[in-house]
Amino acid sequence: MKRAGPPDGGYGWVVVMSAFFTMGLTAAVLKNFGLFFLDIQRHFGVPTSTTSWVTSTTIAMFHLGAPAASVLTLLFSQRAVIIVGGLLAASGMLLASLDLSLPWLYLTMGVLQGIGISFSWIPANSMVSHYFVKWRPIAYAIASTGECIFAVMFSPFFQWLIEMYSWQGAFLIIGGLQLNLCVCGALMRPLETDHSPLHDSLEGDAAPLPPKRRVLFQFSLMKKPELFLYILFAVFAAAGFFIPPLFLVPFASSLGMDKYWPALILSVLALADLGGRLICGWIANMRLFRNLQLLTMVVTLLGVALLLLPISHNYWVILAFASLYGFLFGCVVAIHVTSIVDIVTLEGFDSGLGLFMLFRSIGGFIGPPAAGWLVDETNDYSAAFYLSGLCLISSAVFVVLVDRLVERRKSVEAEGLQAINQEHWEAGKVK
Repeated sequence: MKRAGPPDGGYGWVVVMSAFFTMGLTAAVLKNFGLFFLDIQRHFGVPTSTTSWVTSTTIAMFHLGAPAASVLTLLFSQRAVIIVGGLLAASGMLLASLDLSLPWLYLTMGVLQGIGISFSWIPANSMVSHYFVKWRPIAYAIASTGECIFAVMFSPFFQWLIEMYSWQGAFLIIGGLQLNLCVCGALMRPLETDHSPLHDSLEGDAAPLPPKRRVLFQFSLMKKPELFLYILFAVFAAAGFFIPPLFLVPFASSLGMDKYWPALILSVLALADLGGRLICGWIANMRLFRNLQLLTMVVTLLGVALLLLPISHNYWVILAFASLYGFLFGCVVAIHVTSIVDIVTLEGFDSGLGLFMLFRSIGGFIGPPAAGWLVDETNDYSAAFYLSGLCLISSAVFVVLVDRLVERRKSVEAEGLQAINQEHWEAGKVK
């Protein structure tokens, strides 16, 4: 008995909406952790770098948990893994609200929340690929916008929760909200299938594939210089990616702005992020540039925008540069994963993505604490944005090298194919 084909609609749209809410209750919550930064720092009386380890631990566990989430999805189902992820994420925030100590936050808000987000986010994206083929790009686009739309709503809502119930009370309520991930998981109805473990991974094809593709994880891809350099891009880029959302609110607050104005910056940033994803995805579809060329441009511009952001202390200038950062961040998100196909081909995509996510956690884990240390040393939040901008501009250099290697490989392959065709033509002519 073979797996039922993807319906490309019908109940699939329920799955898309479930994934939409899953993105909102995971990634959008993580994006707004910066709102709690100053309250936690003042409460425990610790340096900026020490407080930063809470968010960096969450980011690292989100990435490190991705391979485990994929394996558990193969062993059980997306529905089961998302429900477990929801319980872990909610438990992390509920336990964090007990306010026992800062290491307790590392364990609850960091480890439990990070693994919970990973166990919910990865299978939700995977489930969309099971239900769609023809409409898959649109389905993915709708699901991914949950992160941006919820981030816009959560920024003022979380700020209000902090003022009304303190950060501990806010954590308790957020934990309750994240229990809805279990509902999202329950709605992820698996397609009919046989009992063989032929499940798709995050970007896998909906149709059954040969078993050897399912059971082998191609660590040998690390021998490809193109992928190795792209992973270096991932490490440097991740180090810069997660710094601005964490330090934007403290930076704006240090300039004497009212509490809701910094929260508004995060909302505008999320809207710009949404626009960047849609517009850059459309541009990439037009194929005016190669994916890696487009990625080089947007990552470089992103780094420049972050270097310029802290120069002015005017709220509207900061808001403008934060919007530009959000837009360019959305552009990078739209194409940086699909570019892996250009590097390792579709056959090696699953393993390439796993390696990419695994090593990217290094940058996400080191970046925020390094920025926090610079802020402590200089007593100026601007240093965090300078570090972020330099990391991103440095990462663009690796993308340029990858693009050249990929084009050289394609050129060699084309020449080889041409030579084979020429030999066949001459052989036929002799006959």
